[in-house]
Amino acid sequence: MKVVVSGGGTGGHIYPALALIREIQKENKEAEFLYMGTTNGLESKLVPRENIAFKSIHITGFKRKLSFENVKTIMRFLKGVQDSKRILKEFQPDVVIGTGGYVCGPVVYAAKRLGIPTIIHEQNSVPGLTNKFLSRYVNKIAICFEEAKEYFPSEKVVFTGNPRASEVLGKDGIKGRLSAGLSATKPAVLIFGGSRGARPINEAVVKALAKLAEKPYQILYITGDVHYENVQKEVELVGNPKNVVIKPFIHNMPEVLAGIDLVVSRAGATTLAELTSLGIPSILVPSPYVTNNHQEKNARSLSDHGAAELLLEKDLNNKSLVSHIDRILLDNEHLKDMKAKAKKMGVPDSAERLYAVMKQLVKTNQK
Repeated sequence: MKVVVSGGGTGGHIYPALALIREIQKENKEAEFLYMGTTNGLESKLVPRENIAFKSIHITGFKRKLSFENVKTIMRFLKGVQDSKRILKEFQPDVVIGTGGYVCGPVVYAAKRLGIPTIIHEQNSVPGLTNKFLSRYVNKIAICFEEAKEYFPSEKVVFTGNPRASEVLGKDGIKGRLSAGLSATKPAVLIFGGSRGARPINEAVVKALAKLAEKPYQILYITGDVHYENVQKEVELVGNPKNVVIKPFIHNMPEVLAGIDLVVSRAGATTLAELTSLGIPSILVPSPYVTNNHQEKNARSLSDHGAAELLLEKDLNNKSLVSHIDRILLDNEHLKDMKAKAKKMGVPDSAERLYAVMKQLVKTNQK
């Protein structure tokens, strides 16, 4: 099987793509892959590290208001379709899958024009412009939240979950804790704001340090590389409690997550897939700065089922943060109940499900 994967812009589009590729490699040693992204996107750094063939096209996203730049974007899209057709003809894939980001637009559209079976994977509860556009042309639409179904032609939709959910299972939680500087036995909270961090979360945590120092639990607090130096300056003024470990970034997130009892984070789709797969309760502070406010809708899909507590950014401060953590972590029955509800929402075989959809589509096309 020859597979083209396209997805870019953020880790939320790229990590599920890489997880799917690893699942296919596990099951089919003969499979060949080509990843199509942009030169300046995060994918241009992450994908080559995995020893996956990478080709780039030049494309930009649409502005959400009338702009001359959108005329240029249309021209880039048409050029991107032509470039994609040339690359696809050379590689001759059996299937093309788009995992999100504007780069998928010309790649998946070109594949459809060439008669190649196509799939898009929508990680969020509310789809972006690119997937809404592509939904008219593709053969299958894989979703991770039932709430996304209403935005797409129902006959094309299949619920698979997020492939990243499959990758976090089976890790050594104790090893993960120790690698991060945590105790192996004390209850542990992980607080982070995504790969780049989130200033509002950082501000609330720094102001809460004195109160957190009194708690019987421990905290692993990830600031994000961009914010680390400023946070450290503030911490020096108030003191760093012994039960709070502060780091700019961690590279072994799946392993660390396996040893965590509670997470405070944004509500990105990949993070939520990981948390529900592992059955980890969460306090979700959705970013209000994302398209269609999709993070809040993602978060509510968990909080409505008792798997998470929703804490809107406008309500976030040092007192509300500590209060939410205490309410969950200091009530063992409540913690157990949230764990069970989070686990119930997980789709640990997501990568396998998506691969099965791909195989069926290729098989049908070959008849």
